[in-house]
Amino acid sequence: MHRLDSIKHTDLVGALAAGVLLLVTAQVSPAQSDVSKYSNKLAPYVPSPPHVVERMLEMANLKPGETIYDLGCGDGRILITAAQLFRAKGVGVEISDRLAKIASNRVQKLGLQNQVKIIHGDLMNVDLSGADVVTIYLLTLSNEELRPRLEKYLKPGARVVSHDFAVPGWKPTEVDRSSEHPGHSIYLYVMPAGKK
Repeated sequence: MHRLDSIKHTDLVGALAAGVLLLVTAQVSPAQSDVSKYSNKLAPYVPSPPHVVERMLEMANLKPGETIYDLGCGDGRILITAAQLFRAKGVGVEISDRLAKIASNRVQKLGLQNQVKIIHGDLMNVDLSGADVVTIYLLTLSNEELRPRLEKYLKPGARVVSHDFAVPGWKPTEVDRSSEHPGHSIYLYVMPAGKK
């Protein structure tokens, strides 16, 4: 168990915002609350702004033909941007059936189905060994829970980019808190050699 005093202030604020967001979502559309069958609901759905998405992919140095995994892909915006602007392949994992369908429909409408695949499922059950880049927008404690899987599956040189929340126990290669996206932080991590 984590002691309350060890939880970062931003996580407490984020958790409170998540609770409000989940309450609002439940009141608007109870039928959309389809995540209860999964044990790992690691973060609420809060989409990353387009300029932050592009900066995340730039920091990852995403190259044409590489494969990016977006864990908690929401409406698929990171994967679509990666395919369109960086000519990368993408795999998105989304626990919400509604959001997974939205992402899949967007991919189909844009004709990107040969580049982007959406998985409706739990990101804690996905094999990440094919990833060159992983993007996440989870809470710090969720990142800590995910970290052993990233260490297990990712090859040396693979990049992890986290929006707003650091990965505890890892030292970032780069942190961007520039005025171009005020209020947002982007953390880049590169998997070291000798992990496998």
